[in-house]
Amino acid sequence: MTAILDRRGVPGLIVLGLLLAALMIKTLPAAGQEGLTLPAAAVDIAPGQASSAVTVFAGGCFWGVQAVFQHVKGVSNAVSGYAGGAQSTATYEQTNDGTTGHAESVQITFDPRQVSYGQLLQVFFSVAHDPTQLNRQGPDLGPQYRSTIFPADAEQAAVANAYIAQLDRTRVFRKSIVTTIETGRTFYTAEKYHQDFLVRNPSHPYIIYNDLPKIENLKRVFPGLFRATPVLVARTR
Repeated sequence: MTAILDRRGVPGLIVLGLLLAALMIKTLPAAGQEGLTLPAAAVDIAPGQASSAVTVFAGGCFWGVQAVFQHVKGVSNAVSGYAGGAQSTATYEQTNDGTTGHAESVQITFDPRQVSYGQLLQVFFSVAHDPTQLNRQGPDLGPQYRSTIFPADAEQAAVANAYIAQLDRTRVFRKSIVTTIETGRTFYTAEKYHQDFLVRNPSHPYIIYNDLPKIENLKRVFPGLFRATPVLVARTR
């Protein structure tokens, strides 16, 4: 199924396979461990007076991660991009070969008075991706799809480390968490055609199988944080 459901270039000979995949999707088992109910972060950041903060998460293909956070109350923007490597290699074509150090990432701008950093971490680990998959996520393979947190400052890094340790202690995942924390990295915005991809392409086979279930899991697991209308990059620029 990887050849059919992988979002990267699809040879013309398997276009028929894509159509068949769309019909088969409802009978396929869900990938990964997304949708688990996780404990709230025991260590979090107090809201303070600031109305805006930024963080960056990487958890496989940025289409789905972006879409999840676009549906989270308190998030004012979620932008797909690249983090972990140099500006000169921050393109999809170069990142896709897995040698640039970049991970497909999403920069999240949020209001800490409405949603805390700890709650964003809870969503990230619960429904946005499976943090037990090393250098892959579902059908996508390579370090560019790794599970990584790019904290904006030392306080975010400390909370992220504490939450990973908390989840390890509770053993809610069947396997060990492999999420890394990388500090001091710059985020680079991805190409325009990657932005708001799920909203613009809801019938894409990859989206149907891999990403739409994440939105449903967000609604089910975090009903208090879910908003039906996503905030779009097109509306914030």
